[in-house]
Amino acid sequence: MSWPRPAGTVLAGVALLAMVHAAAAQVAAPAAIDRLVTDTLSAQQVPAMTVAAAVSGRLVYSKAFGYADLENTVPATPETRIRTASIAKSITAVAAMTLVEAGKLDLDAPVQKYCPPFPLKQWPITTRELLSHTSGIRHYAEGEPEHTQHYRWMADGFALFAAEPLLFEPGSGFQYSTYGYTVAGCAIEGAAGTPFAEYVAAHVLGPAGMSHTVVDDVFAVVPHRARGYQKIHGEVRNAVLMDSSYKIPGGGYVTTAEDLAAFGQALLDGRLLPASAVAQMWVPTKMSGKDSYGLGFEVRDGGRFVMHSGGQAGTTTRLLIVPEAHLSLAILANMDGVPLDDLQRAIVQQLHAPVPPDKR
Repeated sequence: MSWPRPAGTVLAGVALLAMVHAAAAQVAAPAAIDRLVTDTLSAQQVPAMTVAAAVSGRLVYSKAFGYADLENTVPATPETRIRTASIAKSITAVAAMTLVEAGKLDLDAPVQKYCPPFPLKQWPITTRELLSHTSGIRHYAEGEPEHTQHYRWMADGFALFAAEPLLFEPGSGFQYSTYGYTVAGCAIEGAAGTPFAEYVAAHVLGPAGMSHTVVDDVFAVVPHRARGYQKIHGEVRNAVLMDSSYKIPGGGYVTTAEDLAAFGQALLDGRLLPASAVAQMWVPTKMSGKDSYGLGFEVRDGGRFVMHSGGQAGTTTRLLIVPEAHLSLAILANMDGVPLDDLQRAIVQQLHAPVPPDKR
């Protein structure tokens, strides 16, 4: 993977600060980070974990630990592909914003303008409300995350939720909703005039250098794809079956830690979107609270820390972006339910960058 030096940065006036943090990160002891990860791996019985950090366009840490496949004793490598889970939402939101910048998508138009298959509701819904989880579309019901039916088309997944009324008038409340992102994916297809995955590959993954990020198609042969695991009463077992074709925009990709770190750098460098568009995404939505969700990203401490977490069958993930340090950090584990927040904070501390607050 190529890691070009950035020509600019999203935050004006922080170039020198970013250079200082980059120099500090380069002298951080990799062995200290290794110990942090191996301690977590052992304590939580995680089969595999991959970690990558980049500062000012430079990959300063990348390593894989454990086994991508326990049954066949396949060691994890930096090329091991693990499910993104909900970090896919950040990728989807960026794809939507590229269409906004191209004049093809109006965030505030009724979503049916771009996605006719989604039925009209008691109130109109916009793409902005879908991306910010303020649409009123519900999240999972019991048992739905482990859905195993395979869908060929984006709108086919609507069968799970589209007939139900909204939980509240769009814009008047906040409800995290992976289903809302399925509708946003349909809107992206309509605005782009091309299938969702093709548009994302051409306008997000390619420009960001994310060459190992692909749709988590259960029928495709995907090189280096990790097996997923869960822990039940202290015993590591294979994860429950799940076909993510019903929610590709909200949680249906596999990726590497290096690719996610590259994604963060591409946003900071302005290679995916202009600074004004990135800034718009990184402002908390009024209904989600002062320190919560923007457009596809969780925002903390007034935008000082931007992140997304993910958790689904066989995976737990974290992506953290610290704009003032020009830092992006990705952590992927091939087991669900793994606590990663303390590890994330500890690694950031080793990189001598601002540490996000503990929100527990």
